Amino acid sequence: MTTLPLDGVLVVSLEQAVAAPIATCRLVDAGARVIKLERAEGDFARDYDDYANGQSTYFAWANRGKESVIVDIKNPDDLSLVKSLLSKADVFVQNLAVGAAARSGLDSSQLREDYPQLITCDVSGYGEDGPYATMKAYDLLVQAESGLVSVSGHPDELGRVGVSVCDVATGISVALAVNEALHARVHSGEGSAIKISLFDVIAEWMTVPLLQYDYTGRAPDRVGLAHPSIVPYGGFVSSDNATVVISIQNQREWISLVTQVLDRPDLASNSRYGDNASRMTYRVEVDNIVQKVFATLSRKELEKKLRSARIAYGSVNTVSELSTHPQLRRWTIQSETGDISLPAHPDAVKPQRPDLWIPRLGEHTELIKEEFSGSS
Repeated sequence: MTTLPLDGVLVVSLEQAVAAPIATCRLVDAGARVIKLERAEGDFARDYDDYANGQSTYFAWANRGKESVIVDIKNPDDLSLVKSLLSKADVFVQNLAVGAAARSGLDSSQLREDYPQLITCDVSGYGEDGPYATMKAYDLLVQAESGLVSVSGHPDELGRVGVSVCDVATGISVALAVNEALHARVHSGEGSAIKISLFDVIAEWMTVPLLQYDYTGRAPDRVGLAHPSIVPYGGFVSSDNATVVISIQNQREWISLVTQVLDRPDLASNSRYGDNASRMTYRVEVDNIVQKVFATLSRKELEKKLRSARIAYGSVNTVSELSTHPQLRRWTIQSETGDISLPAHPDAVKPQRPDLWIPRLGEHTELIKEEFSGSS
C-alpha cells in the first residue's frame, strides 16, 4: 500500500453535521486514523436523508474511513475513555456548541497542558467571543449573516448558494490549519490551538465585495449569471435553449470574440468597448450584442467556435449532466447498505485508500475501549 502523508497520525473528533466532518474526512484521505465520537443517537447528519444507496448523502460524503465510537461525555467512564484517546492523539477536533466541550472537561487549553503534544481545534459558528458567540450557526444562516446571500443570485430574488459552501469552506480551512500545526510541531515538539468559525471563513471569502464597499461606498449588485466587475462574463442562451457561459478577461480575448465568434469585426475598433471599464458602462448593450448572435447558434456550434477562438466557456449543466460528465472522476466507497459512488478526491494523483468504509454507528466502540481504556 502506498504510504500517505498523514500515516501514523491519530485524530479524535467530537463532531457532527458537515464542517468538522469534512475537515477530518480530508485528514482520512491523507492517511490519518480518525476516531469519530458520536452520541448514542449518532451524528444527526446520519438522518438527513437516505438517498445514497440507503445512506445519508451528507454522512456518506464526509465520513468515509472513520471509526465510530459511541460516548456520553457527561458519563465519567466515557469521559475517561476520551481522555485516554487524547493522551495518544495528535489532533482533537470538536464542533460542539461554544462552551459545551469545556463544561464536559474537554477545554482545549487544559487539554494541551495535560497533553503537550496535542493539537486542538475548536470549530464554531461565530467564534468564542463577541455578541454572536452563543448563536446557533448553520450554513444558510451564515450565508445570510456574512452578506454572501446579498451578492448572490438573481437581482430580483434572494437565494442561497446551492451547496453548503460555508460548511465546506470551513472544513477545508480546518484541514489546512491542522496540517500547518502538524508541520509546526515537527520543529517545536509541542501542540497548538486552532480556533476557526464559519463566519470568519466566509467573511474572508467576502473580501472583494467588502473592500469594494469599504472604499467606494457601494457593494456589488446581484447580477444573476453574470460577473459584477467584468463584461462580457456570464450566461447567454443558444438557439437550442442551452445556456453557455463565457468569460472575457482582456482586450485580446474581446477581439477574438467579436471577430471569430460574433462575426462583428467592426466592434474590435469601437471605442465604446475599448476596455473592460468601457464595456462595464455599456453592459446591457454589450450583453445584448452577444445574446443576439448566440441565439442564432446551437450549443455545439457555439462550443466549437469558442474553443477555436480560445475563449473561456462552460455550459450550464444539470446535475444529471454532471453525473455523466466526461471529466468526472469517482471513488467507490463501501457501506453496510451497499457501494456508494462519490466524486473522487480533488487531487487527481492521490490514491484511494483501500480500507474506506462508511462506519455504522458505534461500530468500533468495543474495539476502541479494548485498545485505549486505561492508557491515559
